[in-house]
Amino acid sequence: MIDFRVYDESDAPEAARPMLEAAKKRMGFVTTLNGVMAESPELLAGYNALAEQFGRSSLPGPAKHVVWITASVANGCDYCVAAHSTLALRSRVPAEVIEALRAGKPLPDAGLEAARRLTLAMVTQRGWVDDSEIQAFLAAGYTRRHVLDIVLGVGMKTLSNYTNHIAHTPLDPAWQDQEWTREQATI
Repeated sequence: MIDFRVYDESDAPEAARPMLEAAKKRMGFVTTLNGVMAESPELLAGYNALAEQFGRSSLPGPAKHVVWITASVANGCDYCVAAHSTLALRSRVPAEVIEALRAGKPLPDAGLEAARRLTLAMVTQRGWVDDSEIQAFLAAGYTRRHVLDIVLGVGMKTLSNYTNHIAHTPLDPAWQDQEWTREQATI
């Protein structure tokens, strides 16, 4: 296994330090994911930019959490499932929704289920989503803009999921209550 270093705001490459300092202000700590990404300040900047844009997207808040967790489960990212499960709980997404997402199971809410299905199709079919899946998403009350917002969220998660796979990013203490492994999903 290749050993990737986890930097903090004091020892990271110079170009990454301001981004890690901002993350520490925002989160209260520098995540190990950000610490690993700091090796490439451009990757860290790109990930931060996508995260900011997805946060501003028109997709409703609970659906954003569905995208983050669904993509991370489909990609088998232990780190991101734990992190986004914690953040979803803090955002008051119902625990039963989070548990279903973590298990790769359908959601009881039709709108969130449509977001889960489209996200899952995008990830597993590498973007070659059947028109019927998009039509079902639109019929659930979403728009074409929301379809493209999901593309943005999947892109964001691809950067972090792949980084975590390659670097074997250690789980932050803040996410440990929601620890997850690929074996827990039925996808």
